[in-house]
Amino acid sequence: MGSKKAGASLDSLISGFSARIVELQELVIARNMYPASSITDLSAVDAALKAMELQVQTIKDRVRDETLAIPKAKKLIDASLKQQKKLQSMSIYVPSHVPQRLLTPETSKPDACFGSLKLEEEPAAPTKEKKGRCPPPLWFITEDELDSLSSYMKGRLTLEKVNTAINDMATYAEANAQIIAAPKKKLAENLWEKALELRDIASTEAVKGKNFFLESDIKGPALKLDNTGKAILTVLRHLGRLSETRIGHHRVMILLKPH
Repeated sequence: MGSKKAGASLDSLISGFSARIVELQELVIARNMYPASSITDLSAVDAALKAMELQVQTIKDRVRDETLAIPKAKKLIDASLKQQKKLQSMSIYVPSHVPQRLLTPETSKPDACFGSLKLEEEPAAPTKEKKGRCPPPLWFITEDELDSLSSYMKGRLTLEKVNTAINDMATYAEANAQIIAAPKKKLAENLWEKALELRDIASTEAVKGKNFFLESDIKGPALKLDNTGKAILTVLRHLGRLSETRIGHHRVMILLKPH
């Protein structure tokens, strides 16, 4: 039995050597099949792979940036849609025809929109640069506000008529503000007396710093001192867009911000 085991171990050892020799022969044959120039080909493949890896990394970076930008884009889209709805709802209350307001270089500046009106006693060269002044704001009424009125007060008034009248009132107030701020040399002779009256009115406690016009300024084109115009003034006083006061022999209409 001992001799048989020894013979089997020897056969196994010889078989292992034979298999190893065959593998070495195959490796030699493979080496002879591919000359040394194959190293250059492998280098080119390696360079191509590295270039592809760089391209893939660039694509990954771009995808990552786009992914990070998606939430910002969604917020921008949501804000744009909200603004669109707001503008659409506002457009319902704007009159179909809004006359162009009187504008000067001062009124075109966006800052200091509702500041007090500067009074000049005897116009002189200003020592400081004047601050810009915005035209009187247009606080139009809404359909709900008009519907909230009693049928007796509302009468035959429409949203279009009332809001067009509001535009006229802002135009009157803007014209008065320009007369108040204008130097004497830039005013026509027939306006100087009115300018002095307007400056006196603008300096009173009830009017100071507010946009206003006089009853005598009401001359259309939409707002007139007829029954419809008086009804519009009553409605606007009721809705808090307008208040009245008497200063001297003038009835002064003051534009109010809605609450």
